[in-house]
Amino acid sequence: MSLPLRVDPKSGVPLYVQIREQIKYLIATGVLGPGDQLPTIRELAVELTVNPNTVARAYSELEREGFLATQQGRGTFVLNNLEEKQLARLSREKLCAIVEQAIIEAVTMGYTIDEIKECVENQIARWQKRQVGK
Repeated sequence: MSLPLRVDPKSGVPLYVQIREQIKYLIATGVLGPGDQLPTIRELAVELTVNPNTVARAYSELEREGFLATQQGRGTFVLNNLEEKQLARLSREKLCAIVEQAIIEAVTMGYTIDEIKECVENQIARWQKRQVGK
């Protein structure tokens, strides 16, 4: 099974964190559902061209956080008992991380918080108008 994951070695974010967070996102959005099997550590490492220890660390942390379970000789699976509250929290965390990254990028480029806020508010207003028109 191939996952729609990408890593960016130049981002400054550790590769295992990038993998872990993208898998959480896939779970939160339903791309990966309860009982779905993930690629083996070796398969994913080859696919992403990273060290297998990097993938192993991401899987291990996801297992410790209660998202995955590894069954010796069978593979790694998304847990069946993820609750709606847990998925909703995860989805919200992903949204906040996306917004935070956009703010960091904008500030790094020299925009002020007021400029960013105005732009975000304008974009939200445009999206709301589109929704009303549907």
